Amino acid sequence: MTMTRKVLLLLALLLAASSMVFAQAPDADTSAVAQAHSQWRAIAAGFSMAIASSLCGLAQGKAVASAVEGMARNPGAAKAIQLAMLIGLAFIESLALYTLLIVFLKVL
Repeated sequence: MTMTRKVLLLLALLLAASSMVFAQAPDADTSAVAQAHSQWRAIAAGFSMAIASSLCGLAQGKAVASAVEGMARNPGAAKAIQLAMLIGLAFIESLALYTLLIVFLKVL
């Protein structure tokens, strides 16, 4: 799959998802229960982001430590190990970004 085709596929996906992003929100519920739940929603979002960030940080530390250890044992494979490490770090970081996206969607 060529790079141009990937970019066009991504743009088509964003165009299809834009209708969901700009959909009209339901009317706000102003009851006391709804206001109490909204306060807890913000606290829960903060805890979820803190947990996701801390676990992603631990996973990234473990991945980098293992990659450096592998490069020290086999310097000839350093480029391949480094590439695999960077791809793995991108996947790990995406978990924290997905959590941040969900927090923004649910809280705001």
